[in-house]
Amino acid sequence: MQTVTDEIKGFLANSSGIRKMFEAGIELKKQFGEDNVYDFSLGNPDLPPPPQVGEALSRIAKGASEPFAIGYMPNAGYPRLRAMLASKLSEEQGKKLSADHVVMTVGAAGGLNAVFRAILARGDEVLTPSPYFVEYGSYAGNFGGVLRPVPSRDFSFELDVQALAAAVNEKTRAIILNSPHNPTGQIYSAADLAALGKVVSEAEKRYGKPVFVLADEPYRFLNYDNTEIPSVFRYFEHALVVGSFSKTLSLAGERIGYVAANPDMENVDELMNALILCVRILGYVNAPAIGQKILMDCLDAKVDLDIYRARRSAMAKVLSEAGIAFTMPKGAFYFFPQSPVKDEKVFIDALLKEHILVVPGTSFGCPGYFRTTFCVSEKVILGSAEGFKRAVQAVK
Repeated sequence: MQTVTDEIKGFLANSSGIRKMFEAGIELKKQFGEDNVYDFSLGNPDLPPPPQVGEALSRIAKGASEPFAIGYMPNAGYPRLRAMLASKLSEEQGKKLSADHVVMTVGAAGGLNAVFRAILARGDEVLTPSPYFVEYGSYAGNFGGVLRPVPSRDFSFELDVQALAAAVNEKTRAIILNSPHNPTGQIYSAADLAALGKVVSEAEKRYGKPVFVLADEPYRFLNYDNTEIPSVFRYFEHALVVGSFSKTLSLAGERIGYVAANPDMENVDELMNALILCVRILGYVNAPAIGQKILMDCLDAKVDLDIYRARRSAMAKVLSEAGIAFTMPKGAFYFFPQSPVKDEKVFIDALLKEHILVVPGTSFGCPGYFRTTFCVSEKVILGSAEGFKRAVQAVK
């Protein structure tokens, strides 16, 4: 007797790689102890939140006895927070936004799902550069959309604008651009976005409908070399920025995110009203009240970027000394190295024997590579060095 749909079975098969490695890590730690396992599988920020978060929580707790202290709020989020975030995003994105252009969401994932619910019809296609965060396929599929990955440039993982141009067709409704990028750490250049902007503009004229460009930016803060992160509002009329504070404030479990729309978009008010409706009817209802209240006190706070910068250097040293080829990530907190053997699962099995957990490139639609995170302590990173070397020798 079939208990779930074939579609969900497919999603389970495609999205299980990261979680399988995470669960394998739990078992290895039980067997060999925490200090003898080197788990690089999950992008779960380990830094404590900035001190301002604890101070904000104390103030929230003191006011919790007041009526409606943690009660319902407008579906789009607290008006004061939306105004504050609009001001911050205006500076960040180089375009004047008002509170009406911002909706608070249940994390970036909730924001993407609300956008897709508002804009997708069955059979619409969503393009994204490959490798990609595998759950994009589920988010589009939830509302009848079809994800079409388009390969990035080999090894550098820069945008392949020509390949994206060739993939655009009458069914294309949206393009997801994740920069800084998970899993590669690449940051897309202004030149590539400008070139893609021309492609999208021509497609909109040709097919007589908007092609929405969604900038998935939860890692915007994690920019190690002060590389320019161009705003999509500069190059695309039908642009939306989706973000969260999971990494900036180490609040991944609080699920606090947002969607912001290009204020120059035609019918932007209609789209924002649709997003607010979708936030409600999808069952998310509102972004968490406590998370929103924290942000009102901590919007400009950040964890220490230099800690992640030092870990990036340590991880690069470990991989280099093991003879593993990689492109240095400009942002986020992942490396996406090339496997020493064509079938990365062979190498990952060799790493498991050394109690090292990474994620296969196939989990991101890109075989022959693997992902390792560096949101773990330097002790863990440096402790894995000899195991990486032994694993490389084992597969040669």
